Amino acid sequence: MNFNENGILSAGMIGFDLVEGPYLKFYQEFQKINFRFDMESFLMNFYLSFRGGDETLQPLAILYHDFYVVAFSRGLELCCLFMRPENIGLKIEKLSQIADGLIMQMDEQEEVQLKNQPDKISNNEHEIKRIVVNLLAKQEKSTPELRRYFKLTNSEIWKIMSQLEEANHVIRTQKVGRSQFWTAV
Repeated sequence: MNFNENGILSAGMIGFDLVEGPYLKFYQEFQKINFRFDMESFLMNFYLSFRGGDETLQPLAILYHDFYVVAFSRGLELCCLFMRPENIGLKIEKLSQIADGLIMQMDEQEEVQLKNQPDKISNNEHEIKRIVVNLLAKQEKSTPELRRYFKLTNSEIWKIMSQLEEANHVIRTQKVGRSQFWTAV
């Protein structure tokens, strides 16, 4: 990629106040084109994107449809250069095709794994139901607690609890927050 200084659309300096947070310290447009960007509304987004999290894993640039921004930090301040993404459309389209291919490969691998592996609920379902009913005898437990006992996903434990409820082996006792509590009949 050939760099040309004429590709810089604008520059901005984002300062950081310990009470107020990020603020626009300086902003200048170098070219008058159809680049309309409200820097004030994106201050927090840019600051957190380039300065938040682990210092060793911060991005150097972020690509948007109409521009990309490259940022350089100095202390708590952040200098942002807004640039034209020239000749990147074909590259993005090719990357999109590669990503689509990878997604299809991952989906196919997942389907093959699901077909080759027996369903862990169906193999152990009877035993889990028996243990749940015994566990809930004369006490109540929440769905998240039961899920952790058997290392099941949320949908798997709800499938079992719904089947037990339909068979009148367990009943719902109370709901605390988002957690449903159960006891044996």
